[in-house]
Amino acid sequence: MSLLEMEVERQSNPVDMIEFVAANNDWSFERSGEDEIAMTVEGKWADYHVSFSWMEEFEALHLACAFDIKVPESRVNEVIRLLSHINGQVLMGHFDLWRQEEVIIFRQSLLLAGGAEPTNQQVEVLLSNALDACESYFQAFQFVVWSGMDAQRAVDTVLFETVGEA
Repeated sequence: MSLLEMEVERQSNPVDMIEFVAANNDWSFERSGEDEIAMTVEGKWADYHVSFSWMEEFEALHLACAFDIKVPESRVNEVIRLLSHINGQVLMGHFDLWRQEEVIIFRQSLLLAGGAEPTNQQVEVLLSNALDACESYFQAFQFVVWSGMDAQRAVDTVLFETVGEA
């Protein structure tokens, strides 16, 4: 028997923990199915549409965080270059272009192999990491999509740090 063929009985659905954390933080959410939950979280630059999905076959809790920047066909190649620049700097998770809707999404998974259950702290860190990444790079996507800026300049612009006080 392969290690991957072992059946593990789970105590609860990991999406239940997401619902618990959302309720404790007074976040509005919609449980669209047993294995899915969605919410909208307000950020500094945009409202982020966050969905969590339990993927039983991989024993992973998948997070997808999208924001409303439609990528026109004329900017797709530069957005792909931007994704490459950004993903090289992101430690956990990654950005992707969801071609079906032509929007940018941030994706990350929490592996829960062997029957591991997520903690509320893990869920909060997963969500916090996604929102921090989206907030950090949102403007770079705006610059490339709406201002016609090239990917390298957009990344350099948003990562510019001010030192000292004026």
